Amino acid sequence: MGSYRKLWFTLIAVLAVTFSLLGYYGAEIYREAPPIPAQVVTPDGKVLFTHDDILDGQTAWQSVGGMQLGSILGHGAYQAPDWTADWLHRELVAWLDLAAQEQHQQPYAALSAITQGGLREQLRAEYRTNRTDPATGTLTVSTRRAQAMANTAAYYERLFSDAPELQKSRQSFAMKENTLPSAERRVKLTHFFNWTAWVAATERPGTNATYTNNWPHEPLIGNVPTGENILWSVASVVLLLAGLGGLIWGWAFLRRQEDDEPAAPAQDPLSTFALTPSQRALGKYLFLVVALFVFQVFIGGFTAHYTIEGQHFYGIDVSQWFPYSLVRTWHIQAALFWIATGFLAAGLFLAPLIHGGKDPKFQKLGVDILFWALVAVVVGSFTGNYLAIAHKLPAELSFWLGHQGYEYIELGRIWQIGKFTGILLWLCLMLRGIVPALRKPGGDKNLLALLTASVVAIGLFYGAGFFYGERTHLSVMEYWRWWVVHLWVEGFFEVFATTALAFIFSTLGLVSARMATTASLASASLFLLGGVPGTFHHLYFSGTTTPVMAVGATFSALEVVPLIVLGHEAWENWRLKERAPWMANLRWPLMCFVAVAFWNMLGAGVFGFMINPPISLYYVQGLNTTPVHAHAALFGVYGFLALGFTLLVLRYIRPAYQLNPALMKVAFWGLNAGLVLMIATSLLPIGIIQAHASVTEGLWYARSEAFMQQALLQNLRWVRSFGDLVFIFGSVAMALQVVLGLVGKTPVLSPPPGRLKPV
Repeated sequence: MGSYRKLWFTLIAVLAVTFSLLGYYGAEIYREAPPIPAQVVTPDGKVLFTHDDILDGQTAWQSVGGMQLGSILGHGAYQAPDWTADWLHRELVAWLDLAAQEQHQQPYAALSAITQGGLREQLRAEYRTNRTDPATGTLTVSTRRAQAMANTAAYYERLFSDAPELQKSRQSFAMKENTLPSAERRVKLTHFFNWTAWVAATERPGTNATYTNNWPHEPLIGNVPTGENILWSVASVVLLLAGLGGLIWGWAFLRRQEDDEPAAPAQDPLSTFALTPSQRALGKYLFLVVALFVFQVFIGGFTAHYTIEGQHFYGIDVSQWFPYSLVRTWHIQAALFWIATGFLAAGLFLAPLIHGGKDPKFQKLGVDILFWALVAVVVGSFTGNYLAIAHKLPAELSFWLGHQGYEYIELGRIWQIGKFTGILLWLCLMLRGIVPALRKPGGDKNLLALLTASVVAIGLFYGAGFFYGERTHLSVMEYWRWWVVHLWVEGFFEVFATTALAFIFSTLGLVSARMATTASLASASLFLLGGVPGTFHHLYFSGTTTPVMAVGATFSALEVVPLIVLGHEAWENWRLKERAPWMANLRWPLMCFVAVAFWNMLGAGVFGFMINPPISLYYVQGLNTTPVHAHAALFGVYGFLALGFTLLVLRYIRPAYQLNPALMKVAFWGLNAGLVLMIATSLLPIGIIQAHASVTEGLWYARSEAFMQQALLQNLRWVRSFGDLVFIFGSVAMALQVVLGLVGKTPVLSPPPGRLKPV
C-alpha cells in the first residue's frame, strides 16, 4: 500500500460500514416483509383465495411482461396504470358505492358532503385496520369489502382478456388484445393485484403507517406522507449540502500538492505495442456494440410511439406480434447488452497490455468463446421474451426460458445463468492478464490492485440476481433486484470505468501514476459511500420499514455529492487532448468521456436527486420523472462510457484508421442534442404535469386513462418524435463510423512505426 495506506484503509472502512448496513437492513426486509395471508376469508368462513393463489397470480403477472406492462408498487412501465394504486382506488370507490346504497339507498356521488365524509371515515377504518390473525395467517374481510373486491376483479378479468367494451382502454394502456389468454390465470392475477393493494392500505402492526409507508397517495383512506418521510427528506437535503461543503473544504485544505504533470511522450505509448491476437479479435465485439445500439435506439422509438397509438404503428396493428411489453423489454435488454459489451471489450483490450504486451496462453480462444456465448445469450433471451409474452411457452417454463417479469432483469433465468457464466469467463480472462503483473516484483501496483478489485466485483456481484426465484416475496425480490440494477451497475461499473480510464491515461503518460491512483481510490470511496446503502432509496415503498427509508434517504443524498462536482473531471479530460499532437487521434473518445461527466452531473446527480428524497418519490414514483433520470443516467453516463471505450479500442486495433470528423460531429452532437430534446420537450414536462396530478388527486389519477389521454399529454408525446429522430441520426452516424473503421473503407493514416499492421 505504501503511501496510499490511508486511502486504502478509507476504502476498506467504507465498504465494511456500508455493506454492514446493506446486509443488516436487508435481513430486516426478510423479517418485516408484508405477510402473504394463508387465506382470505369473509366473516362467515367463505374462502376467497389463498396464499398459493396470490403467488400463482404473481407468476401470471410475470408471464405477460410483469413490470413492462404497467407497474406494481410503483416499479415498472409508465403507460398502463400502476396496478397497485389503480386497484386500490377502484376497490375503494366500489366500497363507497356499496355502502351508500346499503345505508342511504343512493349512489355515493349523490350524497351530501357531510354524509360522504361519514362514509369515508368508515372506509378508512375498514381498510387501514389490520385484520390478519398472526396465529393462523388468515385475513378476514367484511362482506361488503369482499363484494368490492369482486367488482374490481371483474373489471381486471375483462381488461386482460379481449372484452370489446374495454378495447379502448387496452389501446390507451398499450396492451395487446387478450393480454392473458387463460381465464383461470386472469382470476389468479386479480388475487395478486388485490394483495398488493391490501399491502398499500393496511397498517403495519404497532405503527400508524401502511406496509408501504402510506404509499400511494390516496386521500380516500388517508394515505399521506408519514412524519418520518418528511423528516428524512429534510435530512437528505441537509446532508447533501453538508456533503458538498465537506467535499469543497477537503479539496481546498486536505489534498496534497499535485505532482507536476509528466512530459507527454513524443509518440503514443500504446502504439509501440504490437497488436496481440486477442486484441485483433475484438473487432467483432465493437460491431456487436453498435449493432445492438442501433437496434435498441430504433426499438426505443417504436416503443415510444406505442404511448401515442397503443396498439398500432402509424395505423398498422402490430401489437399482436410485437406488443409494448415485448418491445420495451427488448429496448432495455439491448441497452444493457451493448453497454456491457463495450465495457467487456475495454477490459479485454487492457488485459494483454497489463500482461506485458502479450497474450496469456489461449487468450484469443477465450475471447472468441466469450463473444459467441454472448451472442447466444442475446438471441436466446430475446427469443424467450417473445415466446413468453406470446404465451407460446408452457406457464411453468415462462420464468426460466422466457421472461422473469422484473425490469432490467427480464431475461429468462436460464439466459441469466448464461450471462453470469459469460461474465465469469470475462473475469477469468482478465485475471489471467492481471495476476502475473501483480506478482511481478517492483513497481507501484496500487492502481492495478484497484482495477483488479473492480473487475472481481463486476464478475461476482451480478450473481445477486440469483437470490430470488419465481415465487419469492415481492419485497425480498426487490431487495436483490436492486443489488444488480443499482449496486452492480451504478456502483462497481462506475469504479471500473474510473479506474480503467485512470490506468489508460497514466499508461499514455498524460497523468502521473500517483495522481491517477490517488484520484481513483478517492473516487471509489466517494462513489461507494453513498452508492452501497443508497440502494435502499429504491425500496422506500416496497413493503420495507422506516429505518430502510432513513438509510436510503441519508446515503442517496451523499451519492449525489461526487456527481455534482464532475465539471472538474470533464475539464481534466478535455484538456488532455492538448497534451501531445498524437492525442488528436483520441479526440472523440475524450469527447465521450466529457459527455459522461456532464450527464453524470445532470442525469445521475440533478435528475437523480430530483426523485430521491422520500417526500419527492412518494408523489412521483412511477411517473415520467423516473425515465428522465433513467435516460439521462443510463445512456448519458454508461452509454457514452461504452461508446467512448468502443472508439478507444477501435483507435488501437485499427491504428491506421482516422475517424471522419464530419461523421463524428453528427454522431456526438446528435446523440447529445437528441437526448436533451427528448427530456426537455417531452419526458420532463409530462412528468411535472403528472406530479401535480399525483399531489392533488393521487397516483391513480396521474396514471389513469382519463389523465394520460388528454390532448396536452398526447401532443407532448408527439413532440418527443423530434428528439427521437435527432438521436436516431446520431446513433446511425456513430454505428456507421465504427463499421467503417472496422472494414477500413475510408481514408486512413499510415501505421505508426514499430506497430504491426492490422489485418
